[in-house]
Amino acid sequence: MRAIVYKSTGSWYIVKNQEGEIFNARLKGRFKIENITSTNPIAVGDIVEIENELDTNSTVISAIYERKNYINRVSPHNAHQHHIVASNIDQALLFATLKEPKTSLGFIDRFLITSEAYRVPSIIIFNKLDLFKEIELEKLAFIQHIYEPIGYTIKAISLSENIGVEAVEELLKNKTTLLSGHSGVGKSTFINRLFPDLQLKTQHVSDWSGKGMHTTTFAEMFDLPFGGKIIDTPGIRELGLVNISKQELAHYFPEMHALMNECQYNNCIHINEPGCAIKNAVNSEKIHTERYYSYLNILESIIEKKY
Repeated sequence: MRAIVYKSTGSWYIVKNQEGEIFNARLKGRFKIENITSTNPIAVGDIVEIENELDTNSTVISAIYERKNYINRVSPHNAHQHHIVASNIDQALLFATLKEPKTSLGFIDRFLITSEAYRVPSIIIFNKLDLFKEIELEKLAFIQHIYEPIGYTIKAISLSENIGVEAVEELLKNKTTLLSGHSGVGKSTFINRLFPDLQLKTQHVSDWSGKGMHTTTFAEMFDLPFGGKIIDTPGIRELGLVNISKQELAHYFPEMHALMNECQYNNCIHINEPGCAIKNAVNSEKIHTERYYSYLNILESIIEKKY
């Protein structure tokens, strides 16, 4: 019987079949997946085969179907392993804020790189518009000037004042959408608006650190009343890139990817090489300097394995 994984708690999974029946399932004893190197062999959003194990009278997952895509991150328990956050996603919404707490452009870029690497379209949602003063509004316009010309959608909303929220809800219809962002940016508040009876815990930003606290422990999928699904994910403090080499990093910057074939050298990493189309585009302001400096910072942070 085919089913979709709605929640994973590490050893047990909540799955739903095509008839809408819900089961608590575990992995079959001899369950193996070749070429899976993540800390979790099964993730929320996976389409799996389930069966009833007669000797224990329990539901077990006996197979996993090929994933369309997935989003992953560095494992919170082991920096040398990766953890699949969710799979089979139509789009991702990254909730961000310009204050209380502040989301950095570096964090946004890392999320977008991961999304590009695994072919997941992403939209950036800036919450707490009601708190924006002139300096934040100027910053928002600056960010829109960077990201919208290269194909990213940015929306500004206020959940507390119900500004722009319906337009975001429209984006969710009949799609499977991953919701992500730092703790304290309004993700759980948004979900509680969609599901008033759910009452997920929301977390105020810590006065002393300016960072939200983690309130979601495991990813979980919910069926939307108007069609589609959302996947709630744990609040992320840091987002380490997984399995992306220095040589391929520029592929996941759309504005760089479009020009890479014009570089003089095939192995150009766009720092000091002669005839670099990327550097020329930065100098002529066709590529925004903020994105290029972000690229350099991320490039420097990538530690490649030595064999």
